[in-house]
Amino acid sequence: MSSEMMRKLFVLCLLAAVIPAAHAHPFHAEASGFPAGLAHPLGGLDHLLAMLAVGLWSAWAVPQQKFVLPLAFLTAMAGGATLALSGLTLPFVEPGIGVSVLVLGLLLAGLVRLPLAAGAGLVSVFALFHGVAHGAGLPEAASPYGYAAGFLLATGLLHLAGIAIGTRLAQQRTWWLRAIGTAMGLSGLWLLAGA
Repeated sequence: MSSEMMRKLFVLCLLAAVIPAAHAHPFHAEASGFPAGLAHPLGGLDHLLAMLAVGLWSAWAVPQQKFVLPLAFLTAMAGGATLALSGLTLPFVEPGIGVSVLVLGLLLAGLVRLPLAAGAGLVSVFALFHGVAHGAGLPEAASPYGYAAGFLLATGLLHLAGIAIGTRLAQQRTWWLRAIGTAMGLSGLWLLAGA
């Protein structure tokens, strides 16, 4: 990754920390099914940062098993969406999402490594909140299966992007990981202030 690209990524993360929180639910009535699900994680700062953070932190925290945390996240997120689609919900969904961005940012900023089971458990709890939000965002006319496929695909791609960036940075430039994590943590605080 070139230093110019790294500078742009850092500026993007810093901007994300100071831009007012974008809520991840702008696509409700306008779209349905797969396109709405695909757009949902990309349409809000809260989901976007959390998904990237899981990949970035995974690349640092468990480099030999870097796909385990994203897979745990995807599995628990699908479970949370299933809860929402069946009419059940969790309390404090939006604050839970904000906390996920804050905590994942802090873990990355501190270059914290947890045991694999603890890391998978932590991201799974966060994923439940994201899944409930995704499931609750389902437009009434949408196909639940298409919508779920869309947001799972987008989430997986964001995780992979985070893993790719994190793997590169973990090898040579851990200060970039710290800086990105700090910006994400600040964004989490901003999201919580608006929740």
